[in-house]
Amino acid sequence: MSGRCLVERKVEDTAGVSRKARRSVTVNQVESPLGWLHKHGHLDRRQFEAGEQLRLDWERANLSPCVTMRWDPAPGLARGQARACNMERTEQQASAKQRFDKALEAAGSGMSDILWRVVCAGEGMREAETALGWPARAGKLVLKMALDRVAAFYRIG
Repeated sequence: MSGRCLVERKVEDTAGVSRKARRSVTVNQVESPLGWLHKHGHLDRRQFEAGEQLRLDWERANLSPCVTMRWDPAPGLARGQARACNMERTEQQASAKQRFDKALEAAGSGMSDILWRVVCAGEGMREAETALGWPARAGKLVLKMALDRVAAFYRIG
């Protein structure tokens, strides 16, 4: 694995978190199909950022299947504090879900399928095209058009 593929970025979901509590994570950008397409010049920066924003909203809305235990606030918190944290997180999830739904709507019904499969589900282009019954290389073109629309929705310049 080449060190050029790894980038360090700060966790973006920092609402209500002190600077000391923030952490950084190392992300291999070519592990995701979107990152691979960007690294190999098939997507421009704007399209890549639009896809990353969509995926971030997908994750913040907690729409992916749950495969591990829940990490709710520590039991030592006072009941009022725990409720406030849950309410805030629930509101953040609802807001992210609304943005995600509106972004898919902005992409269009015929384009949101490939967008969801590649960006959110992490399917490779070939797998997504096969699942949708599309010819080879058609998915990349549709994905690029969908990402352009999503970039406009998120006002990414």
